[in-house]
Amino acid sequence: MHFNCIGNNMMYLSMDKELREQIRDIMQHEVVPATGCTEPGAVALCVAKAVELLGCEPAHVTLRLSKNVFKNAMGVGIPGTGMIGLPIAVAMAVVHGDSRRGLEVLTMPAEEVDDAKRWLANHGDTVDISVKESSDKLYIECCVSAECGGRSSEVTTVIAKRHNNFVFLKKDDQVLLDHHQGLFQEQVDDDDPKEDNRQRLELSARMVYDYATTAPLDELEWLRATVQLNDAASECGLEGMGLHTGQILMEQARGDMVHTVVARTVAASDARMDGCTKPVYSNSGSGNQGICCTLPTYYYGRMKGCSDEQILRALTMSHLMSIYIKRGIGRLSALCGIVNATMGVSAALTYLEGGSFEQVGYAMKNMINTIAGMVCDGAKPSCALKMSVGLYSAFVCSELAVHCRVVDCTDGLSESDLDCSIRNLGRLGKDGMNQTDDMILDIMTHKQS
Repeated sequence: MHFNCIGNNMMYLSMDKELREQIRDIMQHEVVPATGCTEPGAVALCVAKAVELLGCEPAHVTLRLSKNVFKNAMGVGIPGTGMIGLPIAVAMAVVHGDSRRGLEVLTMPAEEVDDAKRWLANHGDTVDISVKESSDKLYIECCVSAECGGRSSEVTTVIAKRHNNFVFLKKDDQVLLDHHQGLFQEQVDDDDPKEDNRQRLELSARMVYDYATTAPLDELEWLRATVQLNDAASECGLEGMGLHTGQILMEQARGDMVHTVVARTVAASDARMDGCTKPVYSNSGSGNQGICCTLPTYYYGRMKGCSDEQILRALTMSHLMSIYIKRGIGRLSALCGIVNATMGVSAALTYLEGGSFEQVGYAMKNMINTIAGMVCDGAKPSCALKMSVGLYSAFVCSELAVHCRVVDCTDGLSESDLDCSIRNLGRLGKDGMNQTDDMILDIMTHKQS
């Protein structure tokens, strides 16, 4: 992806360097490449680590997952397989998994995928997957066992809180890692000073806006890669994948700027949810959120003729605002991640239109009162439809904002203070929708057809 040269960095010195470094560390920790849906990828990562520690092919694989992980992995395409769901992802991890690849563990050549399919056909009954009631919404526990080297052996691995965060490793009677203490509490891991700093830094909408608009441009350069990867996934989707949402919308766009931006963006979700083998940059553990934060901001900026500096700063605002909002909601929730991602987009669009911080806040408040009730009913091809709804709302809410129109502070979740409004959304997503989560999972697992 081509960017033109951008201006002098020396004028942007208003934010303390140490604070900027903390914020950039948060972003680089949350905006990372991932192949396929991140929940199956995280499960495969957990299985791959367990098999590596076991040292031989397992005779049994037992998975206990939080309901949020379970529902997000049920109906989504697994890269390069033409299949959906966890069994094939588990098979890939067993046969050719490499935990060093992190959330790209499911990136494999076709011959290795074929090996996994054969393994699944012969050993599918040795894989047991179920929900584990847990107060942590992101929890993956894998237990593998086999006769290895003439004796019985068993390994347990656990990922929690973040998709690639191992908190427990045990082989036979030897505990190799145990960060279980405080796992289900909002506290940091004292063994990781960087993570401690990330969690302790309290972001605010103003801080996000100031960082995006004043940080030296060389500190934001790394975000260019998000465009390159996510745009490649869009090109795949436009060929016709998933529900063909992007392809069909593009055919009907007829040059309209908003429709074209939405079509090209959701095409990447079409591809990702249908098992495209191309990695995308994720945001807060979600590829769809990463796609959503990146592509509409980039495409709209290009089509509007904005400078490369404006686009780079808008990308920063979109990604970081989404991260800030997602912190309050929780990594996995009954609230669809498109809510926080498209709120980030609305902020970026408003900035690209020359909007002030106050107008950026208007756009985000408008979004809170528009799509706050969108539920997550699992990762699947129709996620592209939800993305389109969120993006069209972002354009409307931003357009109102640049005309200084904003929902009243007496309306719904909105308050006069932007950060209070964001916290209200977080309360809804993190605590208020717990029963909704239970109901969604019950419906998904007891369908008549």
